[in-house]
Amino acid sequence: MDKLIREEIGEAQVSILDCSCGIGTQAIGLALRGYTVTGTDISTQAINRARREAELFGVSINFGVADIRDLEKRVSGSFDVVISYDNSLPHLLNDDDLEVAARSIRSKLRDNGLFLASIRDYDKILKERAKSTLPQVFDDAEGRRIIFQVWDWQGDGRNHLFHLFILRETHGDWKVSRYSSQYRGLCREELTEILPRAGFTGIRWLMPEETGYYQPVVIARK
Repeated sequence: MDKLIREEIGEAQVSILDCSCGIGTQAIGLALRGYTVTGTDISTQAINRARREAELFGVSINFGVADIRDLEKRVSGSFDVVISYDNSLPHLLNDDDLEVAARSIRSKLRDNGLFLASIRDYDKILKERAKSTLPQVFDDAEGRRIIFQVWDWQGDGRNHLFHLFILRETHGDWKVSRYSSQYRGLCREELTEILPRAGFTGIRWLMPEETGYYQPVVIARK
């Protein structure tokens, strides 16, 4: 992400709004790179966790709770870059909400500002309609975690209910947690058509083999 931003913006001091920051994964990494970062998310719980994580990493980030569709009212100031990574946009299940979100994002950009977002490769996923992901195993000081996902495709064949299962072992005992959310199977062409309606220009896509990032990334300008 740092490489992409520097290629587009240059080496000047850059301000970034991470408008779907979750627990701060990208926001903290960018702050450690020297960017001035603001992070917002619709989840109060995620923002509270992000604040704790930022303290642990020793970085100063302005966090706040805001719906991605309401940034103009909820977030003050304007930014050189707005980002929305890790498949946040497909939480919006229809074109109207996506366009509202795109206009909201654009409202927080300075003239010629840069928007970066990543989504899953739904162009490929919708062809396969997999029902689950392979388990991932993590060992740390607290024990072992096994993580996998189950996807329940809806009747339209596009949207799916996403279940994240976490099996955690502590001192020989296992605990199972499940978290669910709904996603739209958002193809790149669909987002490419929506962004210009919100006023964005210069829209292009970069694939993982070009960026080293695990999801396709869209780039657009105000």
